[in-house]
This record gives sequence, structure tokens and C-alpha cells, in this order.
Amino acid sequence: MSLLISINQEIGSFQNMTVPQLINTFLSQEYYEALELRIDQAERDKSNSTFAYFNDYEILYYYCHQRKNIDKDKIISEGTKREYLRELLQFSKNIVQFSEEMGVDISHINEGSLFKSLEPRHIKSYQEWMVNELPLKQGRKAYSPATIARKTTIIKGFLNFLYKNGYIEIDLTNRLAAATVSADERPDRDLGPKEAVELLKFFKEQQHPIIFGILHVLITTGIRNIEFCRARVCDLTYDHVRGEYFLKIHGKGNKKRIVPIKPKVYHSIVEFRKIRGLKTVLDPKDTSPLFVNVEGNAYRNSYLSRYINKVVKRAGFEWIENRPNPITPHVFRHCFAIISYHSGADIYKIMRSLGHEKIETTMIYLQKEFEKEDNALYTWTNGELADFL
Repeated sequence: MSLLISINQEIGSFQNMTVPQLINTFLSQEYYEALELRIDQAERDKSNSTFAYFNDYEILYYYCHQRKNIDKDKIISEGTKREYLRELLQFSKNIVQFSEEMGVDISHINEGSLFKSLEPRHIKSYQEWMVNELPLKQGRKAYSPATIARKTTIIKGFLNFLYKNGYIEIDLTNRLAAATVSADERPDRDLGPKEAVELLKFFKEQQHPIIFGILHVLITTGIRNIEFCRARVCDLTYDHVRGEYFLKIHGKGNKKRIVPIKPKVYHSIVEFRKIRGLKTVLDPKDTSPLFVNVEGNAYRNSYLSRYINKVVKRAGFEWIENRPNPITPHVFRHCFAIISYHSGADIYKIMRSLGHEKIETTMIYLQKEFEKEDNALYTWTNGELADFL
């Protein structure tokens, strides 16, 4: 099915396709160059808008695939594209399918475009419906503040793009409610050294080299879920000058950094690959995944999160049962930051090790540690109540 549908065809043309089907269709990059030619034509014709010859689905596709950097290594990742496509396609389908339910009274479709027919009050109604009704349709009680903030940010960014580039004439975001996440609303992802040691000991004693190897790498490197999944054999190298192993990380925006792999962690990686029947010799030319699932394929982000959460629960520790949030790869990223801080690393070193661009992000990871240390109670050590502390 060609994505480049007629400009006069209404937005409902893909309504018979599910969002996953649409995502798979829209992930293909084969249409991008044709859309660039349409932009060139609009410029030659002196059109009022760069996207004068686009329809709604085409500009949504272009927004998610747009290349802002000449360096191909800095093109937006497929995972991010999937996230944006999922949210924006769901937004497009929902606002048509449930328009009456959410009170979106569109009198007519302007130029065959849903986006051009919307008004700020429609977006306000959609946001309220998204927060209060959409979770129920998905079998949930409610979205977390972080989820609401993420969804709002993606939709707002897209609508701003439409307005700034002249595709729509009205700023549709000016009645969107702010959706920020306060410190108290952030999910608890903290995990300390005691819990990390308990998990590692448990799976080592259980002789489970797969989950032990995964946890060993995540805890001692602090790498992201997607960075673990992207790791290749050629990324693991031995530095003869330092006498240490290092793993080249492909981070957000394809930014590179290097993390040390200590000898026992390297041994865990070797044992992991042995169980999977893979080569254990370093090969700078081998671009195959460093970590693979039982089928021999690279892990997917979502699968790895579910797998870790499911397997870790088997340990049966009380602190796991009492946690309000699941244990995912991101939890071990927080764990790395906490252990590093208590081991004497300054926040700037932790920031660089985690691949954060802003120190404020790292401070979020350590916020509770700072609060605990800064309590005035710690000044009572030599006071009148010292004997009762």
C-alpha cells in the first residue's frame, strides 16, 4: 500500500488498519525522498507553506522521519520513531473514532485534513479524554503522571511543528494543560548496593548465567536498556595499555561513549555467550549482537524489560514484593548512580558515565540520596539528644 495517498482523500482512509499495522507501514523510509521532492516543488512554486502538497498522514510520516543532521549516525532511532508513531497515530485515530464521546464537534473537514480542521478546544477535550477515559479502554485504571506527561509532550511537539511550518493556521496547543512530573510523582526506581548484591548472589547460586550475566552488566555499567540491546561483538575491545576491557556504547541520538568492563563482568559475558552457543573470542569485524535471546536474535527493549521483571520476581525477596514499581533495566541504571555516589564518585563523573547531557538529569537519579543526607537531624550528633539517636 502506498503511503502517498491523494491530497483530497480524507484522514479516515487508514482507519481500517490497526495502530501496529500503521506503525509497520510508516516505519519504512522508502517514501522519505519522494516527500523531500514535494517540499522542493512547493519552494519552486512559491507556496505559502513548505508542506503545501502534503496530507495529514504524509506530514506525520515526515515529522517522524525528518533528518536534522547530515550525519546518518545521528538520525533518530527506530525505537524513538516507533514511540512517536504509536502516540501520534493513536491520537489521529482516536480523535476520529471517539469524537462524539470526547465532544470534538468538527463541523467539516478543511481541505481533506483533520489537523487543519481542529481547534484548540478540540485538543483540550482530547487531552481530558486521554487522561480520564483512554486508560479504561486499554484495561487500566489510570495513567501515571509520567505517562501523561510523555503523551502530552509528543502530541504538543507535533502540533507545534505543524503550526510553525504553516501546515495549520492556528496554534492548537494554547489550551493544552501543563503535564509536568513533580519529584513526588516520579516512579521509585531506586535500588541500593545491598539489593544489587542479593540479586547477583541469588542468580549466581541458582547457576543461571543468562539472567546473572544481564544483571551483572547492567548493574556495573549503568547502560540503558536500548544500549544493552544494541551492543555488538565488535564493540567489546581490550585496551592493552590499560589492561582492561571496554564496551563502546551507542547511546541516545547515536552518541558514543565507552564504559569499562571489569574482569568478572567480562567473564559473565563469556559465560552468557557460551550458553547461547556463540563465539567467545573478541572479533573487531563481528557486527552481530553481543547479547542474544534464545532464538539467537538481539533483545528488543520491551521484551528485555518484561523478561527482567518476570525473572527477578522469582528471587522472592520481600523488598521486591513490596516495591510499588516493577524492576526494569532502568532501575539498574539508577542503581549504578547510587552505588557510584556512595563509593565517592562526584556527580559530574556519574553524569558522564551515564551519558547524560545535563547534570539536572543525574540529580534526579540521586534526589532521594541528597534529601536523606541534608536532613537537619544529622547535625544533632554532638547535641543534647545525641544519647537518644
